[in-house]
Amino acid sequence: MELIDIITSRASAARLVPPAPSASELERILESARHAPDHGRLRPWRLIVLEGELKERFAAAAAAAKRRVTPTLTPEQVESERAKLLASPQIVVVACAVKKPHKIPEIEQVIAAGAAAENLFLAAHALGYGVMWKTGAAAYDAEVKAALGLGDEDHIIGIMHLGTRAA
Repeated sequence: MELIDIITSRASAARLVPPAPSASELERILESARHAPDHGRLRPWRLIVLEGELKERFAAAAAAAKRRVTPTLTPEQVESERAKLLASPQIVVVACAVKKPHKIPEIEQVIAAGAAAENLFLAAHALGYGVMWKTGAAAYDAEVKAALGLGDEDHIIGIMHLGTRAA
């Protein structure tokens, strides 16, 4: 695919199923993200691949964050939220670890991390995978950030779900 075709045909997937990108494909996707434009070469993005225990911790923290935002959720609905995250074929969280104080303004650091997220999305699409770029309560929650090893001042730019588009 030509670059302009990749960009103009990009769209969020409605539903994803396995398989997720292979380890080598995921590394190519992550490497593409690492080549985002970046004023000051700070590389403020953090590309956090959720697997095993980390995915479990994230799913539990994200479900709890949704419950805090929507206290009327039943325990079954909270569990459903957790299960949906665990069922995702692959999740990569793109975050911005803001460097303060720094001559590069925070907004420029956040934009660089956003560019990394877009590069990740386009690279996955170019390899034939579907992507869902999500945020929601989990992206703004201090406990979710802590579960990922991020600080309160850091930003979650996107919770990127990767996999094969469902028919």
